Amino acid sequence: MKINENTLLEGQRVVLVPYNAEHVPRYHEWMKSAELQQLTASEPLTLEQEYDMQKSWREDDDKCTFIILDKQQWANPEVGEEQCMVGDVNIFLTDPTDLSLAELEVMIAEPSFRGKGIGKEVTLMMMHYGVSKLGVQKFEVKIGLDNQISIAMFKKLQFQEVSVCKVFKEMTLQLPVVESVRTTLLHQTSHMKEWDYKQSCSNRQEMTSH
Repeated sequence: MKINENTLLEGQRVVLVPYNAEHVPRYHEWMKSAELQQLTASEPLTLEQEYDMQKSWREDDDKCTFIILDKQQWANPEVGEEQCMVGDVNIFLTDPTDLSLAELEVMIAEPSFRGKGIGKEVTLMMMHYGVSKLGVQKFEVKIGLDNQISIAMFKKLQFQEVSVCKVFKEMTLQLPVVESVRTTLLHQTSHMKEWDYKQSCSNRQEMTSH
């Protein structure tokens, strides 16, 4: 999506930035993992295909993607963004006839960053963005049945199980953004800040050169 190509979202422990070409090599290395392929229901791509995918995600009107950066590393201007990467988060508008329905997907690719609440923080930040910028009124997630940690996290966020597909071995959960959900979400993400991404990159470069 072009809407977020110059958007940086700052949370307590993470920073979300647009998926750019500079991020592709690290992302490509992640997706060689059989575990991540299984968790994301993805097929391995060549590096060239990964670059093409990055371009299409930037252009397509039905996909909104951010790369998750570790804020502590990112705060050091001498550390490149690619070195700060820990995962990605996506919103897919899966139904052309209902743009208020969005499928949410979060991947914490770096094992050392799992189990620390980062997935929850990223999910809430992306939901805030989806509600406030994209007009999302209902979120949906599809999670492998063996990924009980993610299922438990989304259930704690009030997502409700709506179906189980035994063929694909996945569970679908949904959360309508009723007023009470919206109010809670905005409260939980009140710390989140939105910045101009290009300006932030420029500021980091200036700090490095001094």
